[in-house]
Amino acid sequence: MTCPEVERLIDAYSDDELDAAQAAEVKAHVATCSACHQRVAARATLRRLIRGVPYYAAPERVRRAVAATRRPARVTPQLLAWAATVLLAASVGTGAVVRTVRARQATAATTTLAQDVVASHVRALMGAHLFDVRSSDQHTVKPWFQGKLDFSPPVADLASLGFPLVGGRVDSVGGRAVAALVYQRRQHTINLFVWPAADGPGALADARSFRGFQIRHWTRDAMALWAVSDLNDLELDQFVRALQPSTGR
Repeated sequence: MTCPEVERLIDAYSDDELDAAQAAEVKAHVATCSACHQRVAARATLRRLIRGVPYYAAPERVRRAVAATRRPARVTPQLLAWAATVLLAASVGTGAVVRTVRARQATAATTTLAQDVVASHVRALMGAHLFDVRSSDQHTVKPWFQGKLDFSPPVADLASLGFPLVGGRVDSVGGRAVAALVYQRRQHTINLFVWPAADGPGALADARSFRGFQIRHWTRDAMALWAVSDLNDLELDQFVRALQPSTGR
């Protein structure tokens, strides 16, 4: 069997519509011809994509009209316009499904990270490993991270605003090494986790509570920042506002 013959039969072969003898001949040719093998693989990929497209049932009136048709309908401009409208509606519907799935995935990922930062916060408090470097001087804490991380975390001095810096450490969140900056508010500890933001500077801020801890998440200067503490909502929000650009570093 030659390549032109296989190309003529490839759709029927892909849909298992050939008799056994023809199918065997096509299969034998495809096994020795890379070009035809690629054609068959491309048809298989197309079939998988088509099966993945959402199914939309035709309205009952359309079903009745098709059943009552006794001869091929003449293709008219009105019919083409109707078909284009159906395809557009299906496309828009598919896009909405994709956006919904992506939004749910992003929400699930944020929830998982929130749980991870709380776990790291609790682990540091219970394991008595709150500091790798203990200092209230931002010019001591910030340089300490050099060579220990693949980024330089912003370190702010917030003592004048009631949130003194007390040290920092290298920690792990979501399977990656992060900077953990430790601040104090009376007897309450605030862990501020920092790492490069994968979702860019336009990511939305997030506020939530988990296992009795308050959590705040935002991005700034392409860095993801997560603050976690047993502070009340009002004071933790004050801490977050103190870290906004007008405060400086």
